[in-house]
Amino acid sequence: MSKDGTLYLVPNLLGVVAPPEVLPLRTIETARRLDHWVVETPKAARAFIKSLSPPQAIAALDIRELGQAPAPAHLKSLLAPALAGSDIGLLSDAGCPGVADPGAALVAAAHAAGIRIAPLVGPSALLLALMASGMNGQTFAFHGYLPIKTEARAQRLRALDDKATQSGATQLFIETPYRNAAMIAAVLTHCRRETQFCVAADLTLKSEWITRRTIASWRKESAPPLDKRPAVFLLGT
Repeated sequence: MSKDGTLYLVPNLLGVVAPPEVLPLRTIETARRLDHWVVETPKAARAFIKSLSPPQAIAALDIRELGQAPAPAHLKSLLAPALAGSDIGLLSDAGCPGVADPGAALVAAAHAAGIRIAPLVGPSALLLALMASGMNGQTFAFHGYLPIKTEARAQRLRALDDKATQSGATQLFIETPYRNAAMIAAVLTHCRRETQFCVAADLTLKSEWITRRTIASWRKESAPPLDKRPAVFLLGT
């Protein structure tokens, strides 16, 4: 009877940077030898795998797309190589799969099938931003993308501001880069002047920019242009 393979959770880069600058040797070496992949976006996955200089031709790799809300039958198909004894890599477009990114459903299905799970070390924008903010790292919550419509966004920001103020828990959220300026403007409009607000952009890149100030201070000194730069936003005390 053959031994089942392992599902490796492979962190991706957060931007254009040489893999050895942010990924440990074990992560790189493990990813380089994998022949089977389940990925968020095949094109982005091929670019990442190519940056690792694998011994295999990229075209020879088995790269399958996870898809949105994958059905149980699709998940079973994606895990078939592991059940046949081969290792699989799970990869999102940036950062750690399954954390504010697709992948949790596949990991849950792998657990149910008795497949070994092995998370590899690599960058997580959320964790790096929280570390760099100096805010409460014991109690925090990530809220993903906030509403786009003006009034709904305002209500959500006021609610997050209340949570941060009343509980002391750090509130994290993100936005599509081209709407970063609008997000910052909304935060400065709807949050208390004494609330601490941190913006962490281009994490792990040479252009990395991390600043924390009170809302009152932000209103006096605006952020640099961030409309093409991935960022994490944090509210705290």
